[in-house]
Amino acid sequence: MEAARALLAWDLPEPAPEKLGNRWIEELDRQGVQAAAIIASIPGDEASVLAAAKAHPKRLFPYAMVNPKSLQLDSLAHVRAACLFPAMHLYSIQDECVRPVFEWAQRERRVVFVHCGVLSLGIRNKLGLASPFDLRFSNPVDIHAVALRYPEVPIVVPHFGAGYLREALMLADLCPNVYFDTSSSNDWTKFQTPAMQLRDVFRQSLDVLGPSRLLFGTDSSFFPRGWQQPVFDAQVMALYELGVAGTEAKAIFGENLMRILAR
Repeated sequence: MEAARALLAWDLPEPAPEKLGNRWIEELDRQGVQAAAIIASIPGDEASVLAAAKAHPKRLFPYAMVNPKSLQLDSLAHVRAACLFPAMHLYSIQDECVRPVFEWAQRERRVVFVHCGVLSLGIRNKLGLASPFDLRFSNPVDIHAVALRYPEVPIVVPHFGAGYLREALMLADLCPNVYFDTSSSNDWTKFQTPAMQLRDVFRQSLDVLGPSRLLFGTDSSFFPRGWQQPVFDAQVMALYELGVAGTEAKAIFGENLMRILAR
């Protein structure tokens, strides 16, 4: 434990998830943030986010990473969103094993989050762990048939497709149930030719999806860093430079997410 603490320079989580939830509430209060989604970042850890959210039901919304190849649907009870990482767990979003997740989301009026594009986990790199992911399963285009099959299920593609912006925009243009999550530093823009500024990413996304299908996020993940203020500031500046109206910015920075979670 101490070796991991030294390598990561993190305040490692309290054993009780409620305590970590309390710390995030303190951080949100300090930053003036009303509410946030919290993600169980390994399959099978749903109980942790559910416990934290139970202590703060109006402030913390539980998401869970799931591997559909070994999923017990009962574990998703009370989870607001199932988070799929096809490249990490080595399956296509069109595989039959994924169908129960979307059936669950349709039946329970829940959200499905599908990670696409570049996938790199800093914690694994720092700990010297291999990341045997497969980008063949990361193209947003693969979501098209699934989104059409489940038109009432909100499907969230994080990081604007994380390097697959063009493909993600094509998907979103064809499927009105697809949303973009704006989280992370969006460092993937360096792969665009020519390289893009964040305001250009927002401009294209607003042109295709409009302000009602963009969901603000930061990828805040650990302490002592806490809330990712630079990510928030960069997105505020991008929208300001584009002249986005205050009502539209309010939708992006919270109202859109609250709407799809409250269905």
